[in-house]
Amino acid sequence: MKPLKTVMLLAALLLPTTAMTSLAQNAAAPDPTQDRLMLSAGFLSAHPDLRYRLLGMEEFKQGRYEDALKFFQRAAFYADKPSQGMVGEMLWNGQGAPKDVALAYAWMDLAAERGYAGFLGLRERYWSALNETERQRAVQEGAALYAKYGDAAAQPRIATTLRRERRKITGSRTGFVGNVQIYVPGPNGFEQIDGSKFFDEKYWDPKQYQAWHNNVWMKPRIGRVSVGDLEQLPAQQPASRIPDAKPDVDATEPETPERNESELGTRKDG
Repeated sequence: MKPLKTVMLLAALLLPTTAMTSLAQNAAAPDPTQDRLMLSAGFLSAHPDLRYRLLGMEEFKQGRYEDALKFFQRAAFYADKPSQGMVGEMLWNGQGAPKDVALAYAWMDLAAERGYAGFLGLRERYWSALNETERQRAVQEGAALYAKYGDAAAQPRIATTLRRERRKITGSRTGFVGNVQIYVPGPNGFEQIDGSKFFDEKYWDPKQYQAWHNNVWMKPRIGRVSVGDLEQLPAQQPASRIPDAKPDVDATEPETPERNESELGTRKDG
């Protein structure tokens, strides 16, 4: 394998299904993106953060960077920090849009909002490379980004979606709680799986869903990815340099191209 640049480290982080990554060290429940049957049962339709992240990665792997950027921004709209980090890295490298280091920093600052170690390191690397004029613009640009994509605006969106989609699903299984079976297309026709996994609170309760993301991303363990020397992060990282902004929960959702999603997330190679 050829040495990979920082952007490919992020790409590896974004896809827990790839052979290059090992993220959740002590997860109490499995990552739903690793179960192709769960995904084909409609899990991604109810989790737009994961859905659009995976679509972004598919476009990215195909070299369709402009569309990849759009999908990552849509995932970012639903509080997906890995996608926010990918937007930052792509802007830093001029992939999918003209190179813009000030705006790239603002996106990476956003990705580091919860203190996820990998994004904090990239944020500080970006900051050290900016000149004073770029730093001033990064802070200015960041205020608008936080208003639309920061957790204060984006977490209520994903919470609303999780509750709404859960009601749709649970409403159809009245009288079958604890005994529901889900039938999904598999390699040998329709497969039957135990619905108890699909309805795990970890993936539907907003607080538990957030805790699951934190468990996966706070200090991810990455294996078999060559990115050169990674600096040791100091014990205390600086807080965001971008001032608080009034959250715009009702901001317009980014648009993305139509794609065939029939096999999205069902294969380990894509």
